Formats: sequence, C-alpha cells, structure tokens
Amino acid sequence: MIHIPVLQKEVLEYLDPKPNENFIDCTIGGAGHALAILERNGPKGKVLGIEWDPELYKKLSRSNLNRLKARLILVNDNFANLEEIAKSQKFRSVSGILFDLGMSSWHLEGSSRGFSFSKEEPLDMRYNPQNPLTAARIVNYYSSQEIEKILKEYGEERFAKKIANEIITIRKIKPIETTFQLAEIIRRATPSWYHRKKIHPATRTFQAIRIAVNDELNNLRKILPQTIEILKLGGRLVVISFHSLEERIIKNFLKEKAKENILKILTKKPVRPGQIEIKFNLRSRSAKLRAAEKL
Repeated sequence: MIHIPVLQKEVLEYLDPKPNENFIDCTIGGAGHALAILERNGPKGKVLGIEWDPELYKKLSRSNLNRLKARLILVNDNFANLEEIAKSQKFRSVSGILFDLGMSSWHLEGSSRGFSFSKEEPLDMRYNPQNPLTAARIVNYYSSQEIEKILKEYGEERFAKKIANEIITIRKIKPIETTFQLAEIIRRATPSWYHRKKIHPATRTFQAIRIAVNDELNNLRKILPQTIEILKLGGRLVVISFHSLEERIIKNFLKEKAKENILKILTKKPVRPGQIEIKFNLRSRSAKLRAAEKL
C-alpha cells in the first residue's frame, strides 16, 4: 500500500511523540502518520488507529503492520464516536490526537466508489458501504433546490443552480449512474471559460456530494469537543484540513477554546506544505495544519 502522508515532518514536530506516550490517529488510512509516531513512542507507547471504511480497515489488518500488534490498536468505526471508542479500548493517558481529513489515495484509485471524476465508476462516494445514502441517490432523487443547496454550501460552487437544473433535466431522460455522466452534466451546465481554470469544473460538485453523503462536516463538529475530554493536560491536537469549510470549523473551535483558556494555539497561521512536498505529492497542495495544546 503506497501512501504518502501529508506534512509528516510537521505532524511529528507538533505532536512531538516521546517514548511510551499514547496517541490516537482518528483517520489512519494508509497508516503513514501512525507508523512515524510508532517509530518514536516505543518501547511501550501505543497508537489507537480509527478507520471508518471496512475495506480499508481489512487491508490494514492484513498488512505487515501485524509486527506492531502490541502497540497498534485498529478500530473500524466512525471517528465521531471517539469517546466511546477510547472507552471501549480502555485507551487512556493520551498525549496527542491527529486528524488528516484528506481522502486516502486508495479511495480515489482503488475503491471503485466514484470519488474521482477521472475514472468511470458507479456514483457511490460512501466511506462506509453500510451508509444507506449514496451519491447516485442524491443526484437521482433529491429536488433541484436540495441539490443546489448541497453544491452551494459544501462545494461553494458558483454555478450550483445551473448544475442542479441540468441534473434534473438529464435524469428525466435516464438515471445518472456513473462519474462520467455526472462530469459531462457539469461540463454542459457551466460556461467554457470555467473549463479552462486551474481546477477541473467537476471538482467542487464532487466534493460537495461526497461531504453530503458522508456527513463530513457534522462529524467534524461532533468530534472536536470530544478531543478535549480525551487529551491529558499538555496533550496536543493536530488537524490537517483540505478545504475552506473544514478549515473554518477547526479555526473557530480552536479560537473559542483558546478564549476559554482550555487550549493554547500552537500555529498562529495554518502550516502549509513546501514546494518540494507539493512537487512529489500534488494532492498535498491544499493541506493546512493547525495545532493546539490542552491547558
């Protein structure tokens, strides 16, 4: 499993793992960050790794991570249930909690669930296949107003209304079932100058639908207060976000808790990847890291 963890040097700098300390990686994905932490928190320090996707969780469980079994605890669950997870695993004295809110490369390249508009796949976009809501359900059954609202709120898509109307027109003729169908609808609904911009015209729509399918922003709002309950004094919270909506939620939460003297913010401005990292891992270009310490 090739996985390039984003901002790894910076994650280690802000989490500052020391021997025998315990950490939680709420979005373990390809385990890149978790392994880097485990290299530093031995011989007895542990990492609790949470992965919501059952398929990715199985891949991790079967991988060569078995050699770390005594120190790496893997859990298949939604990170929004963090307190319950930590309690059920009797995972205490937590020195740091990490979130990398980006999609794993595997979701884009190997999951066949329609996260990317560059491959023809079914419109699914679920991180957990037990979730009853799919991307196809949204585009084929939601009203024009509901679709427009999702694209505006979660994708900050300026042509939300036109795209929503085009979706309704096309689905009357035949169901919208694949990523290519949806990308073509977006192309038709948007002006030609929009297609020449740096980001692909379908980017914002795909992002918005994925966020809606997985209820990502509500999950983030649910989990942030739980991190304070779990961290020990002096424990650190490190969050990497990839779009402005997540970034806003994190920034406001940290500010509010700093005002209450519960957290001390360690990053005055979000930390961004350098040019070299972006060159080797293009997906890291929109990453922003914020960190805080529990007082």
